[in-house]
Amino acid sequence: MSDSDHEDGLNRRHALECMIWAGTGVLWTIAGGVPKSLSLLDGAEAAEAAKSGFTFLQISDSHVGFNKAANPHALETLKEAIGRIDGLPAKPAFMLHTGDITHSAKPTEFDDASQIIGGTGVNVHYVPGEHDITDEATQKAYLERYGKGTSGGGWYSFDSNGVHFIGLNNVVNLKNFGLGYLGHEQLEWLEDDLRPLSASTPIVVFAHIPLWSVYPNWGWGTDDAAVALGYLKRFGSVTVLNGHIHQLMQKVEGNVTFHTARSTAFPQPAPGAAPSPGPLVVPAEKLRGLLGITNVAFKRNESPLAITDTSLAD
Repeated sequence: MSDSDHEDGLNRRHALECMIWAGTGVLWTIAGGVPKSLSLLDGAEAAEAAKSGFTFLQISDSHVGFNKAANPHALETLKEAIGRIDGLPAKPAFMLHTGDITHSAKPTEFDDASQIIGGTGVNVHYVPGEHDITDEATQKAYLERYGKGTSGGGWYSFDSNGVHFIGLNNVVNLKNFGLGYLGHEQLEWLEDDLRPLSASTPIVVFAHIPLWSVYPNWGWGTDDAAVALGYLKRFGSVTVLNGHIHQLMQKVEGNVTFHTARSTAFPQPAPGAAPSPGPLVVPAEKLRGLLGITNVAFKRNESPLAITDTSLAD
């Protein structure tokens, strides 16, 4: 989408053109930053895509503690999503949780989330959502729980199988309309973190609010993302994984592929398709088709990666 589309405001048709809604999932191979949709996956195809090595899982927007009409049983759908791990073609090396672990940042909600998510035995790397950090007290509590070994407000990086992963916090000091914000300190850290890396290093960035302007009037974007993306221009393969908008969307811009995940709790409307964002009530029989998880596979010694989105209805 062009910048002028965003300036004029997205209408429903344009929003849906940018979306990738998956039934059984969409497999993407990405070489040189250019994705190609291969097929709607069945179990055999997913197994073929993942069998050759390194996979990890993204879950997002669990909203533990949410119990309103859009999904009165968010804890149960989180359990369902986590239960899908045993059925994946390859066990993930770890999970990324891209924020809104809880709905109200209550200790009991975090405890419930930890019990369910931790039951997998898979290591989990977290970044916060705006529902996890609501004030200074909850920010301190979040960092005490998840921030050991991180820098500043909880940002960090790690390496796995030759891929460099970067977890960012863009939910503090939100800007107009609730736009995400990284801030000077975090951006300086990011520049320093990337400096020693070879341009051939695959990069995965994960944060809660999208780092591209999905729909700024709803806060679906990050105010200073352009600075961060500028630091990533020299790398040949960059994947940015986000949550927050509770639906599948993808965009490719140069060397960067942006991908947002479904929630495990409730859907939200398409950009501009409602007066405001928020929990979307759908018929009960359709709910699980709009909730899900994301599995990402890196093939060893090959440049493509495959992204498989699986709904709870599959």
